[in-house]
Amino acid sequence: MKKLILLGFITLLTLSHAKMIDAIALIVEGEAVTTAEIRAVQQQLQVSKEQATDLLIQDRLQKAAMKNIVISEDTIDSKITQIAAQNNVTVPKMQKILKQRGTTWTKYRSSIKESLKKEKFYKEKVVATITAPSEDELKIFYRNHKEEFTVPSTISMIEYSSTSEAAMKKFLETKKKKGVKSRSVKKSTKDLNPALLGTILQTQDGSYTRPFNAGDRYISYKVLSKQGKVNMSFEASRGAVAAKWKQQQQGKALKDYFEKMKTNANIQVIRK
Repeated sequence: MKKLILLGFITLLTLSHAKMIDAIALIVEGEAVTTAEIRAVQQQLQVSKEQATDLLIQDRLQKAAMKNIVISEDTIDSKITQIAAQNNVTVPKMQKILKQRGTTWTKYRSSIKESLKKEKFYKEKVVATITAPSEDELKIFYRNHKEEFTVPSTISMIEYSSTSEAAMKKFLETKKKKGVKSRSVKKSTKDLNPALLGTILQTQDGSYTRPFNAGDRYISYKVLSKQGKVNMSFEASRGAVAAKWKQQQQGKALKDYFEKMKTNANIQVIRK
């Protein structure tokens, strides 16, 4: 997935190294790759000239592959609304935050559009080529990567609860505890249901989880710290095992896709 974000990264490198002596090194599918870009990627990623050139070729091939992908304005709006909800802020609040950080709304929307294009490209060209694993394949993968499937033994948090969903959302936006109760808790991971555990593990220390509907109240946790380490059984970690397996297969499929594309691509070497 790291390779999928190269487009934006390369743009930044090109701008920051504008003063370098520049010349066209390659032309890939009609798109130039300059010597300044190659040096910039070498320096920033600490890779060889050959590796930097290969990454830039892949970047141009990715541009070519995404050329005809169309993302509607409604799709961009929906994604922005989703991101705002995940961060417990309104879209207008998000606009203010971005403005304070020096990012224009137009630039932010463009970055979301580019991200959605990459996501669509990835699903259509890479993910679609991967077949689902069998139970035996997952078990073999688990045995070979057992050390990767560990979780903290305990998690210290502050639990916030309210009978009002509106009050809970307001608290997460303003951090004012009107209509919201709080208490310190220390949970053993073995006692947490998988869905809640997954959310908490993905939440950084010092951050809040999204609010959960617990039936008679809404709950959000502020994760303080995670302690200890315990191995998960295959049954308990099956979802994580499947995700890791899929991630590994996607990496291979992505590499294969660009290798095949590179074989048939129009690449002109201007200077070495």
